[in-house]
Amino acid sequence: MFVVGLTGGIGSGKSEAAKLFAALGVPVIDVDHISHQLTAPGQPILQDIANALGRQFLLPDGTLDRAALRAHVFADNSARLQLEKILHPAIRQAALLQLAANQNSAYQILSIPLLFEGDGYRTIVNRTLVIDCDEAQQIQRTMRRSGLTEQAVRAIMAAQISRAQRNQLADDIIENNGTLSELSQKILEKHKNYLQACIVSQ
Repeated sequence: MFVVGLTGGIGSGKSEAAKLFAALGVPVIDVDHISHQLTAPGQPILQDIANALGRQFLLPDGTLDRAALRAHVFADNSARLQLEKILHPAIRQAALLQLAANQNSAYQILSIPLLFEGDGYRTIVNRTLVIDCDEAQQIQRTMRRSGLTEQAVRAIMAAQISRAQRNQLADDIIENNGTLSELSQKILEKHKNYLQACIVSQ
């Protein structure tokens, strides 16, 4: 398997990049989507979270109050570590199963917001691709998309590695300060490069 690890800071446009790769026919495994599936009502991990962090993070209909939980774990490092201990092993196992199911594809995208913050996935990917934009863009996009305050967005950014560190660790970088059309063209160019890399590596 040839796997490209796709990452980027909050508001960088990583999700849009993943959609553009998918539109080109590339399988995209998104650990955020896996996390949502694992914490859906009726899933055992949801009960584990409630037992560890408190039932106040469950809404009356039994769904996870993601906004409240996000705010709590970004304000309390011990709570964040508890949540990661519950979620991360299950997410990684599900991601590996999905990658194996697509192993006949030329290459795959594994979308991971915190790719460089741990070593759980870096041994899985062949190359890393960072979607990058300036800090002001990150904040504006995230506030517009999620309704979070600037303070809340900055707290999330502070929990991630710095932009400079992320870019230094990346094999490939796509700058995304422009339009969606410009991002689409850059994704197409990278797609061609990765297809060529797959041929070379065979």
